[in-house]
Amino acid sequence: MQPQYWSIDLLPGLMLNEQKLLKAQGIENTLDLLKQTKTQESKIDLASKLKLHQKHLNKWIALSDLACIPSVGRQYCGLLLHAGIASVLQLAQTPFHRLHSQIIRLQVATIGRKDLTSVSQVKQWVEEAKILSRNKF
Repeated sequence: MQPQYWSIDLLPGLMLNEQKLLKAQGIENTLDLLKQTKTQESKIDLASKLKLHQKHLNKWIALSDLACIPSVGRQYCGLLLHAGIASVLQLAQTPFHRLHSQIIRLQVATIGRKDLTSVSQVKQWVEEAKILSRNKF
């Protein structure tokens, strides 16, 4: 299984001006962002160049990391982040039943629905994260 990378324009939550800032630093897609922020020093440096608080950059990095999982993609990376999952490695180590419960609580609290994400879907996310995390490290 190969990770999936997205144009920076397609990453959820990035405003047009933020996309332009990233592109001005040579970041055209999520792979570019992940490559340029491998170390804490590189994250601090990029946040400084972008004149942004590092928490915004960390959010974009987390979304980029999660979006590389094929079954998660850009459609569900934000949901996982809001459910408390910030990386492929963290997702790989999370029991899928517990994560499914977290997601259901989040969806009920925010949109009043609990039928949007199945246990099998969450299990697939975790399984793919396990495969990708083995290949990454």
